[in-house]
Amino acid sequence: MRNSAEKIRSTGNPNVMVCERGTMFGYSDLVVDPRNMELMRDANCPIVADVTHSLQQPAGRSAGSDGGVASGGLRELIPCVSRTCVAVGVDGIFMEVHDDPNSSPVDGPTQWPLRHLRPLLKELIDIGNATKGKERFEIDVSPFREGEETP
Repeated sequence: MRNSAEKIRSTGNPNVMVCERGTMFGYSDLVVDPRNMELMRDANCPIVADVTHSLQQPAGRSAGSDGGVASGGLRELIPCVSRTCVAVGVDGIFMEVHDDPNSSPVDGPTQWPLRHLRPLLKELIDIGNATKGKERFEIDVSPFREGEETP
């Protein structure tokens, strides 16, 4: 992502962020790999996780008797993926929220119910305050000796 971010900056725009939206796996699953968010730090800009998009299942459900398909989704995993993203230290979360997700004309299966937004955000803030996800862990691979102090 560093090259993409630098290309944008080269136009004079310093307002760059990168976004994790999931990677297609198989035929109808997007998957979030937490390693990606660590690797994105190389772009030297804020990292945002588009949690609800990453839980879409493209062409994952039937859209009627004519054989059409529509995107499905895994709404129930929104807290899990959000917690993971915050724990590894993303700078922001993007989440589609709706007061009546099942009546939403677009992406209903991956919209988070408005009534549950506040408690989820409170939990994510708590995780963000507790994690060291943005800090690099200095790894010492020299041989460990008996009696040696550990950090």
